[in-house]
Amino acid sequence: QVQLVESGGGLVQAGGSLRLSCVFSGITRSISTVGWYRQAPGKQRDLVAGITGDGSINYADSVKGRFTLSRDNAKNTVYLQMNSLKPEDTAVYHCSIVTRGRPVQNYWGQGTQVTVSS
Repeated sequence: QVQLVESGGGLVQAGGSLRLSCVFSGITRSISTVGWYRQAPGKQRDLVAGITGDGSINYADSVKGRFTLSRDNAKNTVYLQMNSLKPEDTAVYHCSIVTRGRPVQNYWGQGTQVTVSS
């Protein structure tokens, strides 16, 4: 059974920091990409940061220079370090894993709430 479990969200003041973690298990196929997405109320789910199989990392323009994605393969964990948080970063943050092969499998975690107060 595949599981992605996010943690680390919470309430923080603007300018503060949080570190999100996503621990995954049960994935037997090779992983293509791992990413963090976020969804604010009434808005679509958008990519925040993603890492591909070759180690390339992409960030949304809105978080460049403030957020850092990292991965610990030994712990099956992906992190999102979020610094200089802004109220507009408030959203539910979800971890996503896409596997290689056909059919492509896309797994999601349940999400963790991040709230940034002004």
